[in-house]
Amino acid sequence: MSTTTDTTHAVLSQDGAKISYLSMGSGPSVLVLPGALSMAADYAAFASALAEHFTVHIIERRGRGLSSPQGDDYSILKEREDVLALQQGVARNNPLLTKIAVYEPGVSIDGSIPMHWMPGYEKKLAEKNYLDAFVEFSLAVGPERARNTSPWLMKLLLPLFLNSHERKLMLGLLPENLREHQEVARLDSSYENYREIPADVLLMYGGKSNVTWVDMSMERLAAVLPRSETKEFPKLDHFGIDKRAPREVAKAVSVYFLK
Repeated sequence: MSTTTDTTHAVLSQDGAKISYLSMGSGPSVLVLPGALSMAADYAAFASALAEHFTVHIIERRGRGLSSPQGDDYSILKEREDVLALQQGVARNNPLLTKIAVYEPGVSIDGSIPMHWMPGYEKKLAEKNYLDAFVEFSLAVGPERARNTSPWLMKLLLPLFLNSHERKLMLGLLPENLREHQEVARLDSSYENYREIPADVLLMYGGKSNVTWVDMSMERLAAVLPRSETKEFPKLDHFGIDKRAPREVAKAVSVYFLK
């Protein structure tokens, strides 16, 4: 029986930045990368389920927890360097990523992920109106059914979806969220580059996400990735992997990785 006790460690990235990570379990190494507005601890339940078969390492991305800030020169290349540093630190004897699983990856195609919210969002951040900035972002990129919600109503509804601790953590990541989405915008429609990925890739999405860009990215990525499978979770939405049903998603990932 493997242990799922988590411990915190750190590696140094190429530019000297400290990258913290949580580890649990035993077996082959699996690296977990949280999404936007998320921290390593948000994926603890998902990682704990994976840890029944693997040694799981959840990276604490830049600007979060004990990791270094993003810095003015932040880019996707920094994220890549951080992952490579962690891979070198925890999987030195297995330098290649042989299997990858992604849940609704933020891949924008022909402007499918809206970016018109950025100027207003940035202005609200500068004015320290963090809740208003979050509402602006949520209404722009959230599910289709929520986009016609009035901002004032969304602010009233937020406590129903996020407790005070979750709101505090999420609002604290709003500057990082902006930089990360600026990179998504810069890399719009560059998905053809993923043809070069030799690893097996499991593309996962929630059937109740109701977001146009998810459907488009699943279709286009499946077409360009040389070795991929697609799995739908009919009852889940965008938060299936971390909030709704982490064990269900982890089970599918474990089965895929153990094949």
